[in-house]
Amino acid sequence: MLILSIETSCDDTSIAIIQVNGRKRPCFNILANIVSSQTEIHAPFGGVVPNLAARAHQRNLPIVLEKALSEAKLKNKIDLIAITVGPGLEPSLWAGIGFARSLALVSKIPMIGVDHIKGHIAANFLNNKNIKFPAICLVVSGGHTQLILMKEVGKYKLLGETRDDAAGEAFDKVAKLLGLGYPGGPIISKLADKIINSKFQIPNFKLPRPMINIKDYDFSFSGLKTAVLYLVKNFGIKKTKDLTPDICAEFQQAVIDVLIKKTLRAIKEYNVKSIFCGGGVMANKELRAQLKTAIQNELPDVILRIPPSELCTDNAVMTGIAGYYEFLREGADMPEKIKANVNLSIK
Repeated sequence: MLILSIETSCDDTSIAIIQVNGRKRPCFNILANIVSSQTEIHAPFGGVVPNLAARAHQRNLPIVLEKALSEAKLKNKIDLIAITVGPGLEPSLWAGIGFARSLALVSKIPMIGVDHIKGHIAANFLNNKNIKFPAICLVVSGGHTQLILMKEVGKYKLLGETRDDAAGEAFDKVAKLLGLGYPGGPIISKLADKIINSKFQIPNFKLPRPMINIKDYDFSFSGLKTAVLYLVKNFGIKKTKDLTPDICAEFQQAVIDVLIKKTLRAIKEYNVKSIFCGGGVMANKELRAQLKTAIQNELPDVILRIPPSELCTDNAVMTGIAGYYEFLREGADMPEKIKANVNLSIK
């Protein structure tokens, strides 16, 4: 089976073509995965501007499709088109849906809508070895921070999510407070590495770990961002500049501490066999390393799956994999019935 998948939930325009072999334990072969970034467009604004993102998607989609088709060198006809329908930025979602509809109608190819969060989880199934259920899914991105119990493919239960800023959003806002630019995650991670890899200790200040000891599985990072704001005000311009790497290291560690502690507690409470990770923040190498160490030390029998960094950030491969499983369960839908749903969420 050949699947052409399209991802435009935010500011990355991505089209992938994947070949699926087998049914019960399918093998996914990536024939093409093209991602066009809009970072330069949105950087001056310090965040994604929805209407600008939608226009860029409309410009990029035909170009990205041509590159994907050229790279895949197809010998057979596409069997299914998978498109992200939500959650995400509504103008961006509609840009992708409109393009996918046109392809489906003109080419007479079945079409399936895909939940973006389920896509991030599905990136873990690219290699189907050591897939065991039940599992805890940790999804950490610019718009979402969630812990999900997954009993099997298609059966999800939301355990907790952010009550305000998602972790990735907090990274962006803290980077803006520190005058570091956009996107904030990679910049903060790079500066934090200077402290992590040095022999110097972090100065005598500590940021809060919001909700780390609360017994539910919700998150909150707005207060952490505010704590950085007050820290910057107290330090002043010069001292803040001198201590920016230290602030980045402490902020990053605060986020990591909360994510790992709550994830470990969920694993223990629900006695799961695996943990699946996804979302752009999971590309953070310190988070990946510390989560791996924590699992090895405390829960060595639990299988940890983290997709490659390029499949943690938004991409169409994950949309195609999730679309395949959705197709097996629900079948395809009429293109005109597929609509954007910014409130789509796992319950």
